[in-house]
Amino acid sequence: MLAEARRELPPEGALPGGLVMEAKSDGFRALLFARPDGVLVQSRQGADLTPAFPDIATAGAGLDVVLDGELVVPAHGRLDFGELQRRARRRGRSAAEAAAEFPAYLIVFDVLEADGTELLTRPYRHRRAVLEEWFARGDLTAPFTLCPNTTDRAVAQEWLDPAWGEAGIEGVMVKGLDQPYLPGKRAWIKVRSHVTAEAVLAGITGSLTSPQTLLLGRYDTAGRLRLVARTTPLRTADRREIADRISPGGTGHPWHGRRFSAGWGTREELDYHPVRPELVVEFIADTSVDAGRYRHPVRYLRLRDDLTPDQGPPFAG
Repeated sequence: MLAEARRELPPEGALPGGLVMEAKSDGFRALLFARPDGVLVQSRQGADLTPAFPDIATAGAGLDVVLDGELVVPAHGRLDFGELQRRARRRGRSAAEAAAEFPAYLIVFDVLEADGTELLTRPYRHRRAVLEEWFARGDLTAPFTLCPNTTDRAVAQEWLDPAWGEAGIEGVMVKGLDQPYLPGKRAWIKVRSHVTAEAVLAGITGSLTSPQTLLLGRYDTAGRLRLVARTTPLRTADRREIADRISPGGTGHPWHGRRFSAGWGTREELDYHPVRPELVVEFIADTSVDAGRYRHPVRYLRLRDDLTPDQGPPFAG
């Protein structure tokens, strides 16, 4: 079951039975199939994650349950997506060593089958009660943890405070108390925490006369301009405004000859044009930041003519 993105919490009657809201952790969506004949840890895309997460698989041995949750790795004072990605690439002895150094947890938010009984058609409130009972009995213990939920909008609004993003809570999942579990359907709602920030406009995709997206950078302590974000496609009016203000970067540009990936997790090369890093851009972004770089595309808001590139925030990798 999937979610559609919204910018704010929906009204109370938006989903069947009233709303229940869960804290959205920054991790990998994963299913745990724990049955008498074996255990499988599976990604949302269907990839077998079992070899990479032997600690989760071992904990599932002996259970008869199918769980849906978020796979996370706490490290460096937060839920660390970078360490989670590194763990996902390990296999064999290397995976066992990584599990000992950076243990993973499955933050469980749904149960699809328990003790041989399929629960997909049961409403959320029933499945949640079953899940809470498994935790209360001690059948599910660490590395499994129960996802916090609430029917109080004020609490959910607190979870949307960007300060929670520093700990690895990236927003809120909104579900209906009477919803069945609908595999593959976008019937939940996801609301991400958002913040506004600034960075230097250092490159564009498209053409200089009609830029499509912006590449944004920040200077590190050594004075190097580091890529931190790429925007979503610009509106027509914004394209015109920016086209009137930019000029080619030339061979002296900090990114001259540099290659960047076209997107997170892909090896495809991005076709872009460096521009002179003279303008500061204000943008809105979610709180998913890895090693100083925004994981998801950010949304352009405006040019900040009151700021010079050396007055923007520094790179925080």
